[in-house]
Amino acid sequence: MTEPGLLPLFAWLSPAFPVGAYAYSHGLEWAVEAGDVTDEASLVDWLTDVLLHGAGRTDAILLAATHRAAAAGDADRIVDVNDLALALAPSQELWLETSQQGRSFLDATLTAWPSPALVTLAQRLDGEVAYPIAVGLAAGAHGLPLRPTLQAALFSFAQNLVSAAVRLAPIGQTGGTRVLARLAPMIEDLADEVSGLTLNAIGSATFRADLGSFLHETQYTRLFRS
Repeated sequence: MTEPGLLPLFAWLSPAFPVGAYAYSHGLEWAVEAGDVTDEASLVDWLTDVLLHGAGRTDAILLAATHRAAAAGDADRIVDVNDLALALAPSQELWLETSQQGRSFLDATLTAWPSPALVTLAQRLDGEVAYPIAVGLAAGAHGLPLRPTLQAALFSFAQNLVSAAVRLAPIGQTGGTRVLARLAPMIEDLADEVSGLTLNAIGSATFRADLGSFLHETQYTRLFRS
């Protein structure tokens, strides 16, 4: 039986939630074009780096900080963390990826899962909203526990990129399932680590992936917006 209170996470982080995640590959399309990702093994390597040393870890830290601020009703803190999250986007495409999904997520959640705390805090975010901020705000305002929220958000991020890889054709659907199974233990460990970190722990080391997001802007053939 599903643990009480966690059902919103299944909806919010489902591919069916209207945030447009299917339109973004977080630079994976360029990695396939460049030959960095050609099969299951190379996809696992690429996703592991992005999760542990790039946007996965960074976004999880930002989500955790927002979750704590939302639980405390600290709107000023949420605004500050959102400003930082948007500033950390390394390229125009990745800024669009996080801000478009974040705004869409927050608007959809306010419509379908409103709560007094969420409505009040969201009033301070009337412009661009980074995706991890929107998720952390919704989960914190609804009183959902941090660790499962981090696990679900990180796994959803990986799922979206695996889905992109299947559409780009270096792997099939069964291969994608194997990739996610291999990543699951690492994602659980990362969620445990991040839950105790502060914003001072933010840092990344995925320069090639960041550079690829710039090169994707002028890539000749593109299926995705990032």
